[in-house]
Amino acid sequence: MISLRKAVENYLTMRRSLGFKLRDMGYNLRHFMSFMEQQRASIITTELALRWAQQPQDVHPAQWAARLSFVRSFARYWSATATTASAPATFA
Repeated sequence: MISLRKAVENYLTMRRSLGFKLRDMGYNLRHFMSFMEQQRASIITTELALRWAQQPQDVHPAQWAARLSFVRSFARYWSATATTASAPATFA
């Protein structure tokens, strides 16, 4: 099984090969991977994604939504390629 960090790179490479630039997504997914490593988490969970997405506290909630969408998009990809991912369908 490949690491989540390598899976992020594979995901970005695949999406870029389809013509997407993914500058913000790439930056944010790498930042999320660092957050996961700091938390010593090996599985993407809704709780972990929400905690990361809601940082920093002093920005507009639309930025939180964008950050969360990056993680959800990757989590869907990862759940199709690995058995240890949790791809949340919706967030309250």
